[in-house]
Amino acid sequence: MLDITAADRIAIHETIALHGHVADDRDWDRWDELYTDDLVLDLEDFGFGTIYGIAALRKMARDNQDDPSQPLGHHVTNIVLTAHVSDRVRARSKGLAVNADGTSGTVVYEDTLRREPQGWRICHRRILARRAPVQP
Repeated sequence: MLDITAADRIAIHETIALHGHVADDRDWDRWDELYTDDLVLDLEDFGFGTIYGIAALRKMARDNQDDPSQPLGHHVTNIVLTAHVSDRVRARSKGLAVNADGTSGTVVYEDTLRREPQGWRICHRRILARRAPVQP
């Protein structure tokens, strides 16, 4: 068990869970409730490279918000905290995306969150697509 308070654990879970609401509402001005200004977002698995900074994330989101291949729903679940050092926590969670055509997809989020004055924020996120079952 990680040495972290219940209040911090709840705040971290809430931050990670907020992603689906902000993304699905296309409320890009709220990304700062989720991410740090110096965010590093690894989207290599989706062909988008790595995004540096919240301003670049907002631009990418706005540029792609009308893409019909974007999911209608982003659902974050199975959040587990895996490491805690000082003002940083590592977390791993699952994502389920529901598309307009009824298909779905799943991802793994690997996050590092940092305690900021306004609360816990994701400073590094790697999103891994699950396109086939993982082989042991």
